[in-house]
Amino acid sequence: MAVPAKSDDPIGPLLAPRPGVVVMMCGLAGSGKTTYARRLEARGYRRLSVDEIIWRRIGHDAALLDPTEYEHHQATADQELQEELIRLMAAGQPVVLDKSFWSRATRDSYKALIEEHGSTWILVYLQADPDTLRRRLAIRNTQDGPSSVTVSPELLDRYLMSFEEPRGEGEHTILQA
Repeated sequence: MAVPAKSDDPIGPLLAPRPGVVVMMCGLAGSGKTTYARRLEARGYRRLSVDEIIWRRIGHDAALLDPTEYEHHQATADQELQEELIRLMAAGQPVVLDKSFWSRATRDSYKALIEEHGSTWILVYLQADPDTLRRRLAIRNTQDGPSSVTVSPELLDRYLMSFEEPRGEGEHTILQA
């Protein structure tokens, strides 16, 4: 299902917070994952963000790190996110995961984890063309904070090359402009 993001609530009641529901926000940097995740948080979801976990640990933009150090922080933050997700699912909390889910293998792994704990996943893919991403990232790169990880044009190009777009995975696509 593809829906244009022209309204404030492009996928409506599908995302009403219910116990045992985990929304997986999927998309490239600059696609709007954090914006949508915050909207869901305002509705009663608990929002979990790898970027914010890393920021809490190191106190600055993770893009400033050496790539090896960044990968280490990314892996440990992802482990922390999974542990908190399991705790929240056990408590029956609706959760939104503010994470890129750039590979099908990662999406499948999280779907399995969610199902193993008796919860239901909803995959929301925020699809944006490269020009939209570049425009948004040019603005975001001037900001500071846990949700403003710097993404250079070169890094975005690498992301564009490696991103595995969800197709036939039960995703709900929101078209970004």
